[in-house]
Amino acid sequence: MAAEDEELLRIIGASDKRTRLTAERLRALLDYNPATGEFVWRVSRGPAYKGSLAGSPHPNGYVYIKLDGKSYPVHRLVWLCMSGTFPPEDIDHINGHRNDNRLSNLRLATRAENCMNSKVRNTNTSGVKGVSWNQETRRWTAYINVNKSRLHLGRFIRIEDAAAAYEEAAKKYFGEFARPDRDRREQPKVDLADLGFV
Repeated sequence: MAAEDEELLRIIGASDKRTRLTAERLRALLDYNPATGEFVWRVSRGPAYKGSLAGSPHPNGYVYIKLDGKSYPVHRLVWLCMSGTFPPEDIDHINGHRNDNRLSNLRLATRAENCMNSKVRNTNTSGVKGVSWNQETRRWTAYINVNKSRLHLGRFIRIEDAAAAYEEAAKKYFGEFARPDRDRREQPKVDLADLGFV
């Protein structure tokens, strides 16, 4: 048995469920492809075979992988694998797709920044983020929530004008975390070196 194989067996065998998952252990069990955002098993474990895709989709939209008796969201495992540590805060999916775990689609974010980049809520009756119908004035009202305060952006006859007001305010207050009402058509173009991983 080669020294490299013995070292791999030592790492794989060190599965004390009470200890936190380390980057070393993760890399011994899984290979990550930054271009596809997918993990592949390096070893056969239970029903998972070496070379097979790792992870299962969850109803919340995220993909999870179970390691040593604990389920982890894949986006957090990506950060651990690439940086060597778990992320200190949230990981934001730039394009809003929770199952898109390509490294170029992930970025560190505070909880507030992550919420800024959220999609239109399913309880939204206008279908447009930051816009609601005011029955009393018979106008569309635009608003934005900033630092736990709701800012009124105006009343509009056309929903398109109210949406434009929200979008302008989102860019002003949220910067790179602003998410327009419509889906993003372009994939993010992020250089891996800019993220500090190359």
